[in-house]
Amino acid sequence: MAFVIIIDIMSTMFRLATISDQSPDGRLALVSRCGNRAAFSEQFLTLQSALDRWEKALIEFAHIAEAMERDNGAIEVRQLEDAMLLAPLPRAWQWLDGSAYTTHAALMDRAYGIATVDLGRPLMYQGMSHHFCSPTEDIVFVDEEHGIDFEGEVGVIVDYVPMGTSAADALGHIRLIVQINDWSLRKLGAEEMKTGFGWVQAKPACSVAPFAISPEYLGEAWANGRVQATLEVDRDGAEFGRAACAPMAYGFHELIAHAARTRDLCAGTIIGSGTVSNSDYANVGSSCIAERRAIEMIEHGRPSTEFLHDGEIVAMTLVCPDGSRPCGSLRQRVSVWPRTVGS
Repeated sequence: MAFVIIIDIMSTMFRLATISDQSPDGRLALVSRCGNRAAFSEQFLTLQSALDRWEKALIEFAHIAEAMERDNGAIEVRQLEDAMLLAPLPRAWQWLDGSAYTTHAALMDRAYGIATVDLGRPLMYQGMSHHFCSPTEDIVFVDEEHGIDFEGEVGVIVDYVPMGTSAADALGHIRLIVQINDWSLRKLGAEEMKTGFGWVQAKPACSVAPFAISPEYLGEAWANGRVQATLEVDRDGAEFGRAACAPMAYGFHELIAHAARTRDLCAGTIIGSGTVSNSDYANVGSSCIAERRAIEMIEHGRPSTEFLHDGEIVAMTLVCPDGSRPCGSLRQRVSVWPRTVGS
């Protein structure tokens, strides 16, 4: 798998993707501004190596990007096809998922009679990080009875964050922004929550949209540690949610500071926002099935929306106010055993 970066040589604006080349971590490359040509990095062979030495990596990226835009034959350039793209970071040292949307938490607590203790700081758990699914691959599950659900989120990737870093300083450690589908198995999750230990079986690998972008790439759509965009979620071609990403109770800088309160965060740590959710859910819908079911329970006494079934398609796209889609799109089919992937 090879990493691809789209970079504006006049700034630190860029986005990245992954191309399959059969290696575990892939090879770093840059993509032209038009988005259909790529040139590989020779000094930094993987995204992780670039995150470890970010400032030096940016210098090489600028040189490669300039050579591509001049198109003078100084470097080898190849055509880029959508089918090549995988998750921007196929495996990471650490994945920490927050719960920054109070509406989502309040709806779930009300529907299921949970009395959550407000500690005055973010909620967060550590999930599976050794594999992230590509934007278009079938997602395989063992059993529909586990309650297959999607969760639309945004996330950030940081460089090295020292223990005790403040929220104000944490902003400077955000290197990339990503769009995530945090797949969940709700019925297993309910069982695991009762143990008090946390999730394992209920949280399989997440999916990540094809492009990871620098905060600068968003321009005015990045403010106060929050993405000022809408997350569009469709289920089998039907609109499911159009929630705004901005109304986080805690910005990403605050989530990072929370995670780093008692430990360092290694470069390449991914931190998620939790399920995107808005108070006007009656108008904008939801970013996961569980939330819609919670609303139905509150309003009608019982849920009517079913969890996902074999063969259904889930699509997610982050859309900025100017209509751009900087992270690309996720479009994946649910595949339940014994179905053959790709059949």
